[in-house]
Amino acid sequence: MSRYRHQDNLLGQANSFLEVLEQISQIAPLDKPVLVIGERGTGKELIAARLHFLSKRWDQNYIKLNCAALNESLLESELFGYEAGAFTGASKRREGRFEVAHNGTLFLDELANTSGLIQEKLLRVVEYGEFERVGGSKSVKTDVRLIAATNEDLPALADAGEFRADLLDRLAFDVITIPPLRERREDIMMLAENFAINMAREMEMELFSGFTEKAKRTLLDYDWPGNIRELKNVVERAVYRTNNPHLPVHEIILDPFESVYRPQGRVKTKDRVSTSESASPIVSSQPDHTKDVIESADITPLTPSNQQESVEYPIDLKERSQQYEIDMIKQALADSQFNQKKTAEKLSLTYHQLRGYLKKYNLLDSSAESVEA
Repeated sequence: MSRYRHQDNLLGQANSFLEVLEQISQIAPLDKPVLVIGERGTGKELIAARLHFLSKRWDQNYIKLNCAALNESLLESELFGYEAGAFTGASKRREGRFEVAHNGTLFLDELANTSGLIQEKLLRVVEYGEFERVGGSKSVKTDVRLIAATNEDLPALADAGEFRADLLDRLAFDVITIPPLRERREDIMMLAENFAINMAREMEMELFSGFTEKAKRTLLDYDWPGNIRELKNVVERAVYRTNNPHLPVHEIILDPFESVYRPQGRVKTKDRVSTSESASPIVSSQPDHTKDVIESADITPLTPSNQQESVEYPIDLKERSQQYEIDMIKQALADSQFNQKKTAEKLSLTYHQLRGYLKKYNLLDSSAESVEA
């Protein structure tokens, strides 16, 4: 329940993001349902909150519920309430979220996870503004502005019969689709600096001294599958590990699980793995494209340029691995006549992943003749 004026962190200057903010401003004053679509970590809850606080209902209750967190029976009770005696333990009547949100806004996250029963009852609320409590027979009227969010393709689910098409029609008065962070490259450093400053304040540092060029390259070259939530975690972790207000952040740890001591994942088959397999350490949590590349018929297996028949230890494994990747990318580029899309296919990478590698190893500047299309 919330009656206070909301302060959000919807920061950005990318055109795709500014278009979303404009769309929010247009739809917010209306009492129509809205669907918010976006990948995990893109800020769907922040979008929903802004829709409420820019609406005429801003001073009424703003109620949130994650539909994926509850099973069907609990979700039904949470949404619609229940009558006394409806089930064991129901000693008195309880109001559901739709009643508590009367005259306000109800935000339902992870809508795609709801069952057919829940979808049927939601359809009635959206259509007629009424419902029945669990164990009750009397219709309850409610005036609620409904905002729903998901990271699923709801039209595809409806076509497959996994989501009610009639409910989708009624919810989709307007649909706000949030662009992923990888499509908002110009916003990455703005967001990173904001998160870093806030973390420095939380740690009671006197100032935040910024990021080094190496740190900036790492942040800008990464694809951010977890989007803004992942960026926030990475930046806050970097500030906390640096723990010096007078030093700029230099080391960016993208994967905190990466360790030579990391245990292997649990085997999904009934057969146990052999002792040697289970004891083998994972050297890196990054995707290993080397095997796919070597097995490709289009590329001759490479030997690192500095590989020797006998190796003298200690060696710099990271440096040798990077040189191996550079040699392989260069050969694949040449073999594809510097067509980057064909190169990505030969290396079993997406186009954006290949661009990330080219930026990481400064191969874009040295390959001016590269062709993107």
